[in-house]
Amino acid sequence: EVQLVESGGGLVQPGGSLRLSCAASGFTFSKTAMTWVRQAPGKGLEWVGTIYNDGYTRQADSMKDRFTISRVNFENTVYLQMNNLKREDTAVYYCKSSDDVWGQGAQVTVSS
Repeated sequence: EVQLVESGGGLVQPGGSLRLSCAASGFTFSKTAMTWVRQAPGKGLEWVGTIYNDGYTRQADSMKDRFTISRVNFENTVYLQMNNLKREDTAVYYCKSSDDVWGQGAQVTVSS
């Protein structure tokens, strides 16, 4: 079964950090580009960034100074490290594969 499972979301204070994980199964992860997107309350989907199978990344300008995308192919896992979080980063974060398989989403809430 093709599956993406996210973990690591939660409540964090402004200025804090979180690392999201996305564990893949059922497809050849090492050959697949992976993307993080997010959806803030009441808003549409926003692209966060994409990491290609060779590790090359492209990220949204508004977040690339604070967010880092990485992958560990032998673990079949992609990560989103988020630092200096702001209230406006509150959203559900999804990972998706280039074959359009989506994870279930991880809630990130930035609040004091």
